[in-house]
Amino acid sequence: MHRPTPGPVPHRPSDVPPPRLYRPEEIADTLGCSAWWVKDRARRRLIPHTRVGRAYRFTAEHLAEIIRLYEERPAQPAQTAARATEPLSGPGTQTDSVQRRRPAVAPATRLRARPPRRQQQQYSTVA
Repeated sequence: MHRPTPGPVPHRPSDVPPPRLYRPEEIADTLGCSAWWVKDRARRRLIPHTRVGRAYRFTAEHLAEIIRLYEERPAQPAQTAARATEPLSGPGTQTDSVQRRRPAVAPATRLRARPPRRQQQQYSTVA
């Protein structure tokens, strides 16, 4: 079978340097975590990376994406502000809005005591 020969590989212009590749230790220093954490996440394909042989390497774009992936934002700040402005009801009374906001909890099953292993008469003591 005849395989088609691949076309010429496009080359970068000589005035544009290749992107700098960072080692996991450098990424860990920047993120303030361990190199093990960076390698583990890369191995499990949870963060973007480049494999050069058996080594993990990262570009500046990879680092920016890792930071975006693990960025945390406040959860729904509009609802938090609305809750703070709601009037409080008297003690012991709940309004419908308070009851609706309560998270649903699965009904708990009652626990049963085990029957004793031995009859109580075995250990009767005469005092």
